[in-house]
Amino acid sequence: MKKIAVLTSGGDAPGLNACIRAVVRAGHYYGFDVIGVKRGFKGLIEKDFIKLSPRDVGLIINRGGTILLSAREERFHDYQYRKIAAENIRKEGIDALFVIGGNGSFQGANLLVKEFDIPVIGIPKTIDNDTYGTDYTIGFDTAVNNAVDAIDKIRDTTMSHERVFVVEVMGRDSGFIALAAGIATGADITLIPEYPFPMHVIVDTVVNSLNRGKRFSIIVVAEGVASAKEIAEILKEKLKPYDFGGVRYAVLGHIQRGGSPTAFDREIASRFGVFAVEEYLNGKKNIMVAYEKGEIVSKPLEISFGKIKAPDLKDFEINNILTL
Repeated sequence: MKKIAVLTSGGDAPGLNACIRAVVRAGHYYGFDVIGVKRGFKGLIEKDFIKLSPRDVGLIINRGGTILLSAREERFHDYQYRKIAAENIRKEGIDALFVIGGNGSFQGANLLVKEFDIPVIGIPKTIDNDTYGTDYTIGFDTAVNNAVDAIDKIRDTTMSHERVFVVEVMGRDSGFIALAAGIATGADITLIPEYPFPMHVIVDTVVNSLNRGKRFSIIVVAEGVASAKEIAEILKEKLKPYDFGGVRYAVLGHIQRGGSPTAFDREIASRFGVFAVEEYLNGKKNIMVAYEKGEIVSKPLEISFGKIKAPDLKDFEINNILTL
């Protein structure tokens, strides 16, 4: 009987457990033994393996985080440790490795392909949604919904005190979360790394909003642009001549990563997992699963390397149109 292994690597994202569940159950459905690797590449080096049955992944589809845990493993950058990982994979009799991760995880897994001929199937996850080659990554929808929920609550206070509020969301160097949350909450300004605004435009937008009779403003900023604190401090000085109730800021931080995944994240994670197993069953290897134009497809694993995925400029323009 063939044996496959699954691991989660890099930052956690809502929907990981749903994907683990799908890989395990689809694997057993098609006659594979399934091994779970604890703590990502760290577990490969330390041979932290557990056998997973369909019952072991029951009642986890609604849970955030990952039952397999995750870790940043610096040792994997060294060939000697990758060799240990490959030897552990072979000793365990693992025929293919399913890696649920982002760009960095895929590049690490690809070294196992190139150096040791270990078959790899990549499944994209990251709340940042910045993995090139796929329209969607597991965890993004939940992260946006978490941000929207928080911003909606902040707006209540902002309106009550007629304030300007700067809200910082996650995304590293990507603006996908900020842009989606900005559109969904009706933010007055959305700042993302891909299409930056000069500071005077931000000030003018707030002042113009005041002149139209709107006495509060919400500014959503992606962490890759600047910190909410920095922007709030500048605005506080620039807006002194105007009658506002002050400038405040909030950093949503890791609250965006946690919680029960949305229905969409559960569904797409489940579909990704089953599709990944079926592609391997059909002879595919060294591929990544991708969501493209509403369909799930497979692409070469290397397609995601060294390329930048940016939000659609049209979406950014929609956000600007709706702030009038």
